[in-house]
Amino acid sequence: MLWRSARRAIAVAAAALFWLFAAGWLAQPLLDWAQPAIYRTPYDLATTAVTFTGTGATVIVMLGSGTEFSDDNVLVPKHDAMARIVTVSKLYRRCHSDGASCRVIVSGGNPQRHPASEADTYLPYLLALGVARNDIALDNTSLNTYQNARNVGAILQHQRYDSLMLVTSAYQMPRAMLDFHRFGYAPQPVVSNVRHAKCGWLPRLSNLAAAETALHELVGIAQFHVYRRIGWF
Repeated sequence: MLWRSARRAIAVAAAALFWLFAAGWLAQPLLDWAQPAIYRTPYDLATTAVTFTGTGATVIVMLGSGTEFSDDNVLVPKHDAMARIVTVSKLYRRCHSDGASCRVIVSGGNPQRHPASEADTYLPYLLALGVARNDIALDNTSLNTYQNARNVGAILQHQRYDSLMLVTSAYQMPRAMLDFHRFGYAPQPVVSNVRHAKCGWLPRLSNLAAAETALHELVGIAQFHVYRRIGWF
């Protein structure tokens, strides 16, 4: 509106930028930035080095990733959340097969204001995959990653454990580790899934969603450092 002589150039540049994101050519670099190389390998039962000992308990923390309505209008976990649920169940079963003791903390409130929180929605899926109800603690009030770390820390203060694992997607792991370190915890990161863009000529909505997710995490990391500097975190 203020730079009338450049309207056409701005429109062309905006359209080109939109296409680069939607076609994946800028979405993938953003994902690579948000997902450092050390977090680009999802957990695999056969190859990932995860050790459980029978001398003490291990706590497995899973962070929420939203809920959505199915075609039948049933509230279900989103795709990334299902990957985390499956990873937690694999870790839990591996723990018990090694003769160790494991407990699970599911952290996820209701930022989307759906009929149920993330943690409460995920619970039946964990039970169906063999995680015992007595071994699950729910944090259904956290609305962001910082609150995940804070509220999980409050639960951990009342539990005895020897090791701590953190399960989430690759794009959230850097910020989650920062937040948990902020509260004095150093969990072992276990990546449930990695996001990838699909590069090509045709624009894809999934690429825009991936770029938005990556930007959200990168801004969140910057926010963490700024807030820490001024004393808000």
